[in-house]
Amino acid sequence: MNKSDLISAVQGILGDELSKAAVERVLNALQEAIREAVARHDTVQLVGFGTFSVASRAARTGVNPRTKQKIRIPGKMVVKFRPGTDLSRAV
Repeated sequence: MNKSDLISAVQGILGDELSKAAVERVLNALQEAIREAVARHDTVQLVGFGTFSVASRAARTGVNPRTKQKIRIPGKMVVKFRPGTDLSRAV
């Protein structure tokens, strides 16, 4: 499912309450709010759905698959998602 499919699905659930354009604005606002919170290293918890958080990934040694040489992979900050109970049960 891509973003357009998600917008159509949400609009289908809501029926005539919101237009597709309004659902798209809400989805864009939700994405932006999550993006800003994660950029501040805040945790975003949507009960039943899941939790977005920031974690530090340590530097490590990897192998270049073409040359088989060892390479140094630098550490970085990553976004993690932990599914909530309701989402896990749905799968």
